[in-house]
Amino acid sequence: MRIYSVRIGETSHLAVKEAGGGYILLQRAYEEWLLESGTCPTREGAKRIASAVVPDNLVSLIESGTAGADACQAAIEFAKRDGSSDAPWRIENLEVTLGAPLTTPRKFICIGLNYREHARESNQEIPGEPLFFNKFATSIVGPYDDVVHQGPPVTEKLDYEVELGVIIAKPAKNVPVERAEEYIFGYTVVNDISARDLQRRDGQWVKGKALDTYAPLGPCVVTKDAIDPGNLRLSTWVNGELRQDSSTSDLIFSVPELIAYLSRLMTLEPGDIISTGTPSGVGGAMNPPRFMFPGDIVECEVEGIGILRNRIVSA
Repeated sequence: MRIYSVRIGETSHLAVKEAGGGYILLQRAYEEWLLESGTCPTREGAKRIASAVVPDNLVSLIESGTAGADACQAAIEFAKRDGSSDAPWRIENLEVTLGAPLTTPRKFICIGLNYREHARESNQEIPGEPLFFNKFATSIVGPYDDVVHQGPPVTEKLDYEVELGVIIAKPAKNVPVERAEEYIFGYTVVNDISARDLQRRDGQWVKGKALDTYAPLGPCVVTKDAIDPGNLRLSTWVNGELRQDSSTSDLIFSVPELIAYLSRLMTLEPGDIISTGTPSGVGGAMNPPRFMFPGDIVECEVEGIGILRNRIVSA
């Protein structure tokens, strides 16, 4: 399943994309299924149940567990049977914009120096254990939203980092590597926007990584049944020029190893994001360095998930 967040006016809805274009709004489709199936005889009751079982917030949907997953599947199957173009749960592409599919994680954990070639281009030793820092919910923007370049005195060295993001499915504490997959809900694309001058000024990576708009995310969350994270291609383009082109096969610490390690230190919760690190090709490691400026377009893609396309704008 590929879950999107579609904006209609000022309201966001969780949705899946139809093969022929357009989106199925999951909560609205489930509401209609409740009525059609006779599970709930009244519109008011169906609306109340649908909003509780299929909420328009991905963290809440993940927390609902199998009940939410089963309801989403029922909604999708119902919508596919009903081909009417004017159904209230069916929205055309031109009527919506896409937002970040997940905006309220309790934790947004990022892994540093987790690709062998990226460690080498950074003139760093291969880490003996995962290095991590964090972003905040206020860092998150949608797959096609603008990224704000604050300029001096905040930063003059804005960089990109394409990353595979992992979404946690259920509380995880002291998880063994061999069971880590049980705790994954799905995967997404993250651009770990980085102000290199801030990051390197005094060793506090968070101050160069967690600024507002520094985490474009999306365009969807793909559930784990549809993705093998062990060998996915990752790519970045700036103004159409390919900058990063690698694979998750170059990861130092695999997704299961990261979940096992982090869950020894803290409890991972439903909807938490682990951004697993970036491959080689970052602008700051080039000679001379090549940073981003207002007007640039940065595109980040992870195979099997999709592409982010964000414009750099002035503050």
